[in-house]
Amino acid sequence: MDKNLNPNVINSIDPPIDEASSWLAGREFSEDKPLLDMAQAVPSYPPAEELTDYMAERVKLFATAQYGPVSGNAKLKTALANHMVGVYGGSIQSNNVLISAGCNQAYCLATIALAEAGDEIILPVPYYFNHQMWLEVLGIKAVHLGCNMSRGGLPEIDEAGRLISKKTKAIVLVTPNNPTGATYPPDLLRGFFKLCQKHGIKLIIDETYKDFLTEQPPHQLFEISDWGGTLIQVYSFSKCFSLTGYRVGSVIAGENVIESVTKIMDSVAICAPRIAQDAALYGLEHLTSWVAEKRNMLKRRRELFNKLFRENNLSFEVISSGAYFAYVEHQYDNKNAYQVAQDLLDKENILSLPGTFFGPNQERFLRFAYANITRKEITDVIDRLNVSFNKP
Repeated sequence: MDKNLNPNVINSIDPPIDEASSWLAGREFSEDKPLLDMAQAVPSYPPAEELTDYMAERVKLFATAQYGPVSGNAKLKTALANHMVGVYGGSIQSNNVLISAGCNQAYCLATIALAEAGDEIILPVPYYFNHQMWLEVLGIKAVHLGCNMSRGGLPEIDEAGRLISKKTKAIVLVTPNNPTGATYPPDLLRGFFKLCQKHGIKLIIDETYKDFLTEQPPHQLFEISDWGGTLIQVYSFSKCFSLTGYRVGSVIAGENVIESVTKIMDSVAICAPRIAQDAALYGLEHLTSWVAEKRNMLKRRRELFNKLFRENNLSFEVISSGAYFAYVEHQYDNKNAYQVAQDLLDKENILSLPGTFFGPNQERFLRFAYANITRKEITDVIDRLNVSFNKP
């Protein structure tokens, strides 16, 4: 090992999506049995045509190629604050907003602002693997909060309370969840808010997938008068406007947190990409109906996915689902999730992610990103599973 390299980085987990993609090396897929890729969560549809037309004009402007304000485009910050008030209620001002280069970066900025090496942050398991990786890189201890799979993969407040120590800086929740798809009920989120408020720590909620919820509002935490003392929301425009490669997201928090993350943003990126910010602003102003259409489309895919899994005699059971994902339990006592994922690819050209990518004690689970594929392809998944993965 090169002694000049940071051991925290070397010892952190390898990028799971890259590993899953490496399984495809050297493979060829026939036209009658193409690859069904449910690994990385990406929209199965392009951005709205009117959005790409708008971006094509914006990219011609010299200003689009220049730096922007560190905390983001002022119009976008105001539009996002207004959008979030429309969804959640309460009071959110533009000075509560920072625009980031995606939600992953938003999470990174928030955690750097809160914690240093040796501190602790509580992550429910299964976790979103980039959240774990980043804490490992920083030397922050990820304290794992087990989720109750018999209750659809929800974390428990009392158990979280027992894990809080003098070193704890925050609890991180993801809802709708990645990888399980589970949506955390508003009362559960309020309970976690009160727990964090009681102990003087932050509650970070990753709401990347909130635009695919059919029940609104997701919670009422922004209606709490002093929400900024406890709550940090991180968010992404990538999924709702199909902008994953452009990298644009946000941090919404109290002014003191925004001041800190702005310093960090200036150090690591100066500003989020201008073209991505322009696209996000256009989307907020013009694409409400388009987003609603995609929300309903994904709802129908989820319903079909769950229905077909229930109706067929498969060696898999859907534990929870929502937004982009289904978290599925396999029935093979002699195999772990990694082996089952390999079998799915080897036998039926289905690419999924094993639960072992999402933390300890996940050997019986796999994540299927059904949002990646069409309704026709969902039926193809079931047809293929019926060939090789029926219950014994």
